[in-house]
Amino acid sequence: MTDRISSELHSFLVRMAYTPEGIEHDTVHGMEHLLHLLEPEDEEAVIRYYGLFGADRMSLDEIAHSRGMSAEDMMAAIDRCIRRIAVTPEWQMIKQKI
Repeated sequence: MTDRISSELHSFLVRMAYTPEGIEHDTVHGMEHLLHLLEPEDEEAVIRYYGLFGADRMSLDEIAHSRGMSAEDMMAAIDRCIRRIAVTPEWQMIKQKI
């Protein structure tokens, strides 16, 4: 993640995964809806990569293997997903609340 917008979302998702009790329910709910903007397999990959919403965290290699991709291609796909979400007005609204 090379740009600031994606980096902010990445940092928030890490925080949400590791300290979910510190994130308001409405914010978590909003993130669930934002992730639904992705294709189902991409949504699942992002959820598993970060370990969101109580899902078991999977390594990049595990996710890539399950999708028949290289780890590098999987990371690029996750980066694209984060960027896609990070530029939405919905993320900008959530970001203002956190």
